Amino acid sequence: MQNRQNMRKVRRRRKNKKRIAAVILFPILIVILVAGGYAGYLYVKAQNVLSESYDENFANDGRGVNPAKDNVSVLFMGVDDSSVRNNEKGSRTDALMLATFNDKEKTVKLLSIPRDSYVYIPGKDNYSKITHAHAYGGVKYTIDTVEELLDVPVDYYVKMNFNAFVDVVDALEGIEVNVPYTFSEQNSNDEQGAITLEEGLQTLNGEEALALARTRKKDSDIERGKRQQEILTAIIDKAASAKSITKYADVIEGIGKNMKTNMTFKEMKSFSSYVLAASNLQIESINLKGQDSYIGGTYYYELDEQSLENIKQELQAHLDYKKDAETESIPNDSVIIE
Repeated sequence: MQNRQNMRKVRRRRKNKKRIAAVILFPILIVILVAGGYAGYLYVKAQNVLSESYDENFANDGRGVNPAKDNVSVLFMGVDDSSVRNNEKGSRTDALMLATFNDKEKTVKLLSIPRDSYVYIPGKDNYSKITHAHAYGGVKYTIDTVEELLDVPVDYYVKMNFNAFVDVVDALEGIEVNVPYTFSEQNSNDEQGAITLEEGLQTLNGEEALALARTRKKDSDIERGKRQQEILTAIIDKAASAKSITKYADVIEGIGKNMKTNMTFKEMKSFSSYVLAASNLQIESINLKGQDSYIGGTYYYELDEQSLENIKQELQAHLDYKKDAETESIPNDSVIIE
């Protein structure tokens, strides 16, 4: 079975040959490197726009890390809220990725977490799909759940909705991506069949790229996670190209008005060392092994315990993080929330 074979290929190492920042948030760090008065204008604009996205309720006062000199982690949440879905009300994470940054090695590990992963949600004291954590308790429940699952701290979070994704891709005048198969998908307004993409390499606009990132009609959550990683890489590549420089103002605007983060503007700038690493920067994409499962008649993605344990150790080593010995065990009698 093709999907089973694909699930075995869960670890790939990518070396970006261009100037690269680890995720969609960081085109601003490339902007800072641009010389001249135009860069000064963008710097001020970025400072103003991104400062408005700051969420002081989740200020990084736990481990007290500094991205300029410490190993840190960033949790990226792609949330399925929009004006059609009443924005924050009950929204779920449609994409969830944890990035760990090793300052000494200048390496990044990017872990995609399938939305249907069967996990323990501490805030509810129950097991459910990890996508439900945000619907139950927003950013806090999602962070707590990821920390519980992976045994590593989440230092920062970046949450974006559909509109940010669409606006950024459109500001860059599209991205080049390989579409693995022909399919139709709904758009950001939930209009069924509004987007149809043909198989093959092509340039996608914002709505088309979103459709590709969301669909899983012909494959699995694992394959969707891989596609999302590929799309992020395509966005980074396009943002890093010289011909995109004049588009940065629109990119900054698109990100800022559709994003929430507990990173201050100063902390964002601290990631500039990774940008300056340029071609030496290494990004490794990681995916969790698992299998399709039905529990109480509901579909879940049941994570492989050994794969999960291996990834925990890999991330802890990458962060040089040692978990406290005094950890509460997850109760075995927790009920399932469908």
